[in-house]
Amino acid sequence: MDMEYQFFNRDISWLSFNYRVLMEAADPTLPIYERINFISIYSSNLEEFYKIRVANHKAIATGKTPEDEESVQSAIELVDEINREVNRQLDVRISIYEEKILPTLVKHHIIFYQGYPTESFHQEYIRNFFREEIFPYLAPVPVSKDRIISFLRDNRLYLAVRLFRKALPKEDPRRTEYFVMKLPYSKVPRFIELPKIGKNYYLMFIEDIIKANIDTIFPGYEVDSSYCIKISRDADILIDDTANSSELIEQVRTKVKKRKIGAVCRFVYDRSMPKDFLDFLVDAYHIDRNELVPGDKHLNLEDLKNLPNPNPNVLPLRKPQPLKLTCLDENESIFNYVAKRDLLLYYPYHSFDHFIHFLYEAVHDPEVKEIMVTQYRVADNSAVINTLIAAAQNGKKVTVFVELKARFDEEHNLATAQMMQAAGINILYSLPKLKVHAKVALVLRKDAQNHKLTSYAYISTGNFNEKTATLYADCGLFTSNPVLVNDLKQLFRTLQGRCETPVFKRLLVARFNLMPELNRLIDHEIALAMEGKEGRIILKMNALQDPYMITRLYEASQAGVQIDLIVRGICCLIPGQTYSRNIHVTRIVDTFLEHARVWYFGNDKHPKLFLGSPDWMRRNLYRRIEAVTPVLDKELKQELTDMLHIQLSDKRKACFVDEHLHNKWKSPHPFTEKERSQYAFYEYLKERL
Repeated sequence: MDMEYQFFNRDISWLSFNYRVLMEAADPTLPIYERINFISIYSSNLEEFYKIRVANHKAIATGKTPEDEESVQSAIELVDEINREVNRQLDVRISIYEEKILPTLVKHHIIFYQGYPTESFHQEYIRNFFREEIFPYLAPVPVSKDRIISFLRDNRLYLAVRLFRKALPKEDPRRTEYFVMKLPYSKVPRFIELPKIGKNYYLMFIEDIIKANIDTIFPGYEVDSSYCIKISRDADILIDDTANSSELIEQVRTKVKKRKIGAVCRFVYDRSMPKDFLDFLVDAYHIDRNELVPGDKHLNLEDLKNLPNPNPNVLPLRKPQPLKLTCLDENESIFNYVAKRDLLLYYPYHSFDHFIHFLYEAVHDPEVKEIMVTQYRVADNSAVINTLIAAAQNGKKVTVFVELKARFDEEHNLATAQMMQAAGINILYSLPKLKVHAKVALVLRKDAQNHKLTSYAYISTGNFNEKTATLYADCGLFTSNPVLVNDLKQLFRTLQGRCETPVFKRLLVARFNLMPELNRLIDHEIALAMEGKEGRIILKMNALQDPYMITRLYEASQAGVQIDLIVRGICCLIPGQTYSRNIHVTRIVDTFLEHARVWYFGNDKHPKLFLGSPDWMRRNLYRRIEAVTPVLDKELKQELTDMLHIQLSDKRKACFVDEHLHNKWKSPHPFTEKERSQYAFYEYLKERL
């Protein structure tokens, strides 16, 4: 009998994930600055969420964007629901910050003032610091309902000030005036270290120093009150997907600048601001009241990632140090190793230097004729890019596909591409109507007589970015398997426009053979379960949103297939229903950002494993070029299987996501549990050295 399947809303599900990030800030077993960092991450995530997702819903709700899959009414209702949930979460964030974080800092002899200190020993220092370091950069601007003479920049903190001109003869003694001042912490740090007294160290917000000296900024006025405000602006730029390369480059150059002046999608204010003060600002800046989001006394808490640690006895988190495989010592040849067997690396547990060394070896191998790489997000001063430039200068043919439509990296990717092009690298730009999200590299070798030699392919779940490789948990496969190498050649020929109907024998590529193969794999597990055998699926990914693929998992569950999902972020599948009773959803948030996409299909105790770049979202499966490789080596398949089981056994940092989108600890006493998968897997890999 057909059932009506239900799905979580994508954005409400994302808020559940971000709340799980906030839960880390409440973990008493973490070092205090690690907890503070999670408040920063939570706040930064929320800022981007409003700039992109909420801004899009509001554009539909106000008729600025045509209805697509969402009606005006549903957009209005969703924004209301989002704001209610965000307000609830912000109450929790305030509670964690004020009742847990600040008292713990005090226990470590770090006094983080949250206003003007009453201790007399700092007041003279604060006055002098303000006069010498801050005051020269302040520029108060009057605010009037009659005309706007100031523009509130995106994500910048402003101090809104209400004051009265001091009474003069024959003048109304209570004429109210308003000013705004941009906080100058591009010139001065957001957090100021004050002189140490005894065992205690002291920190203070720059805005609190300004407030403590605000009377000196406005001579002739009586200051009534001041509160912080900020604007979040729509950052989702619309680029013509049908544009050719030259048109696309010009669009990137011009349109990314519009992010700074995009439509207001959020007006955040200190929730202690009086209503009449807020009403004045709303009217003066023509803010839609639907954009109002009450915030903390101190806004932009994403800046907490830069909070100084003045106490040398307060140690940071000891993270696992990247392992270097002895078989890949710099004196050894990665080419020789991979020619004999596949190699699987797990970042950040393994060093990303191995991939750099792989490229470096390609630079100096005289039989390497060609190198091809995709680039989605590039590190600043990238060792990967520098090595590719060295290869081009060493006479190799180097081709790099650069995705110019990678959100927030458009300008950086364009600048990097032009630098590579100037060095002789052949640059391929974005494809019309598609994003290329695949993370692949190819090294082709021939001898002097032009005979083909062993060539090498690399397929990864993460970007070729040495900086994120220390923060994101990813994996990448090196192989010389000639079928996979040839499949990757086909993929690059497709990106070059030289092949319209590629045939891939083993590599799974979105928009070509990925979906048919996923359907076949799921159908096979369903058939096994219906025969009374074990149907088993384990899927690890960042996001699960595509209704069709979720429906396939519901169908598999109903057939008796046992399914475990390890989904870090968005998960629109609802567990705990009759049609999902055999599905469990696990979410892991810990030191590193879980980013790998690994899929396990039991295949009657002869498991098939895959890794690659796509999540199961509509954009990944239907509107992007994504690459997934089967893992063929028996030992590597076991490694990946062990990794999945270690993560499913985590009772320290893993939660179940229930039918109400709540993050439920797997253990009733999670902070006393020792089974912490990221650290357990690191030890597992360390032992295998």
